[in-house]
Amino acid sequence: MLAWRLLLSAVLIPSFVAVFWFDATYCGAYAYAFLVVCLVLAVRCAWELVGLLRARGLPADALPTAVLCVLVIAAGWVLHWRAGSEPWTWRTTLAALGGVAFVYAGCVLVILFTASLEFRAPGRSVEKLGSALLVVSYIGVLTAVTAQLRWIEGGRGGYLALGSLLVAVKMGDTGGYTLGRLFGKRKMVPLLSPGKTWMGGLGALVFAAVGAWAWLHFATPLFNPEWPPPAPHWALLYGLVLGAVGLVGDLAESLIKRDVGRKDAAA
Repeated sequence: MLAWRLLLSAVLIPSFVAVFWFDATYCGAYAYAFLVVCLVLAVRCAWELVGLLRARGLPADALPTAVLCVLVIAAGWVLHWRAGSEPWTWRTTLAALGGVAFVYAGCVLVILFTASLEFRAPGRSVEKLGSALLVVSYIGVLTAVTAQLRWIEGGRGGYLALGSLLVAVKMGDTGGYTLGRLFGKRKMVPLLSPGKTWMGGLGALVFAAVGAWAWLHFATPLFNPEWPPPAPHWALLYGLVLGAVGLVGDLAESLIKRDVGRKDAAA
C-alpha cells in the first residue's frame, strides 16, 4: 500500500508540475490549461459523487450537477480574463471570489426551482435538493476557491502556492499512512475509518509541515530569485494548516464512502 502511494505521488506530482509549467509559459494570466484541468477533475468527481449518492438510494442527476459545478468554477476565471494583463491586486481575487459566490447562489436558486417543477409527491424532494447542493458545494465551490491560488502575485506566485498545496497534502498522506502503520495504536474514528490512528494523524501534520517548508524554501528562488523564502516558522505553520485540511478532507471522503457502503472512490 505504501509503495502504491509513493508510486502514485511519483506520477501525479510531475504530471501536475508539467501542466503548471505549460499553463504559466503559454497561457499567461488567462490560465486556459489550468481551467481545463479543473473542469475535467470537477466533472469526473461530480459524476463519482452522484454515483455514490445513488448507491445510498438518494436521487441525484449527474449531468445537471456537473454543469452547475462547471459554471461555479468558470465564474472564478471571468474577472481574471477581464483584467487580462492589468496589474493584479488582492481586490481582483476577492472580486473573483465574489463572482463565485454570486454564481453559486444562482445555482442554488436553479436547484430549488427545478425541484419545484419536478415535484410530484411528498417524500423525495428534500433528498434530491440535499444531494444536488452537496455535489455543487463539495466539488464546485471548493475547487473554485482553491483555484484562486493560481493568481497570487498576478500569477507569478500562483504555481508556487499550488505546488506547496500539492506537496504538503501528498506528504501528509504518506506520513500519516507510514506513522500510522508503524506506531499507530489508538484509533481516531474506529467506526468511520478503522485504519486511521492518532499517531497517523500526527504523522500527517508533521510530514505536511516539513513538505511545505521544503517546497517553499527550495522552490521560491526558482520562481523568482528576488523572492526570499518565507520564515521557517510561517512555512511550517502553513504546512500544518494544509495537513489539517487534508486530514479533514480524507475523513470526509471516508464518511461518504462508509455511509454508502463503498470502499473506494475518487471524489
